[in-house]
Amino acid sequence: MDETRPLTIWIVSGEESGDQLGAKLMRSLKARLGARRLRFGGVGGQAMAQEGLDSLFPLHDIAVMGIVAVIGRLPTVLNRIRVTADAVVAADPDCLVIIDSPDFTHRVAKAVRKRAPQIPIVDYVSPSVWAWRPGRAAKMRVYVDHLMALLPFEPEAHRRLGGPPTTYVGHPLIERVGEFRPVEGERSLQREGPLNLLVLPGSRRSEVNRLLDIFGRTLALLQERSPRPFAVTIPAVPHLVQDIRDGAASWSVTTRIVEGEAAKWQAFRSADAALAASGTVTLELGLSGIPMVVAYKVSKIEETILRPLIKAQSIVLTNLVLGENAIPEFIQDDCTPETLATTLLPLLSSTPERRRQEAALRRLDDLMRIGDEAPSERAARIVAEVLERRQARA
Repeated sequence: MDETRPLTIWIVSGEESGDQLGAKLMRSLKARLGARRLRFGGVGGQAMAQEGLDSLFPLHDIAVMGIVAVIGRLPTVLNRIRVTADAVVAADPDCLVIIDSPDFTHRVAKAVRKRAPQIPIVDYVSPSVWAWRPGRAAKMRVYVDHLMALLPFEPEAHRRLGGPPTTYVGHPLIERVGEFRPVEGERSLQREGPLNLLVLPGSRRSEVNRLLDIFGRTLALLQERSPRPFAVTIPAVPHLVQDIRDGAASWSVTTRIVEGEAAKWQAFRSADAALAASGTVTLELGLSGIPMVVAYKVSKIEETILRPLIKAQSIVLTNLVLGENAIPEFIQDDCTPETLATTLLPLLSSTPERRRQEAALRRLDDLMRIGDEAPSERAARIVAEVLERRQARA
């Protein structure tokens, strides 16, 4: 690669998690290729802005989740897709990186590929083709030149499904395990006094609304049956603190609600077990070594639409990485206080159920390890290789 030629890289994310990934990627690209020769454009939030991105529009214009929310914001989202694709084509960058949020970013990528096929496109974060709508993998080959996956089983999934060339670059959580994994003595299972139970009802309002009452009744049953008292902590995202505080006010168990990442990781380090909504948090819990029970509920209309499309053996990321259903999960009608309490109870003492989970979770490090590179550094290397291939063809 010509190490003196200026390079323009466009990065398009669609929500907060993508903004964080994009910022780390920008930082690693500057370290690898030289900050002075790089120019960035695209869509991002505050984290990417701090690395030098002037976003086309605010990230909250497109950061919508759930079928009903997407329908309500559809005119805005469609406009932003057009605006973004027009800007990419006009800029003719050396590479376009799209990050997660496939309902937005993949539509941008398709439009760019159709109008400017010379622009290489890298996708950072695989859509869940291994879970539902597997036909998307083969369709991605048309407009994605390389896929950077966060989960170790995804390259094989895309190979099997006919997807684009895929490299496992590592999940950002593996760089941070020291922040939420306990040191000797931080957990209380082997000591006298109350156990520490984490409750995580979700990071979206719809999840909290459906699960909070069920979780409260689960804890009431658990309190009656547990031979040992427990203290409950809920790490809450800022925009849901009041909803959670209001919902938990009627619980029969005393609950501590904490805000902020530092308080969340402190709660993880001291937790003995967890009751959690399905999501990335299950991988956080797994890497922290916390035995858990996972629950999830969606609306009836979403269940009707999604159930025929779901192909995965589990909805729990930790199970998918492990390749076995080590973590019990209860979905829709199976998500009841009685079932959750019955399954959670053995995790509050040294039982075969708890030991089996702990043994499974200890395998995660080896499964997710990528060597000496940080995930963002490996991702930057892949982007640099794509840039090099384009220069070689020019």
